[in-house]
Amino acid sequence: MAKAIARSSRSSRGPRGVTKAALMRHKKQIAGRLSQIRSARSQRGFARELGVFQQNVNRYESGTTPHADFLITLALQENVSLDWLLLGRGQPRRR
Repeated sequence: MAKAIARSSRSSRGPRGVTKAALMRHKKQIAGRLSQIRSARSQRGFARELGVFQQNVNRYESGTTPHADFLITLALQENVSLDWLLLGRGQPRRR
């Protein structure tokens, strides 16, 4: 029984002891940060600037985890810190 309890508590944590709940919380916050970067621009225009379809931007702002290529492109083109975008750490814009 003790082994089952230990196994179940380990399965709710990922690498370095990050809980699944914390991971999900961070993922959900990415959508809001994307909207913040997009600002007053339309999703269509923003998507065009980044070279993706408007549906992708819509999905990402609705909570789907963005692909790494999209995140890298966004960081480079918009001068956005990936630490801020993914984790909310530091300043949104890189210097």
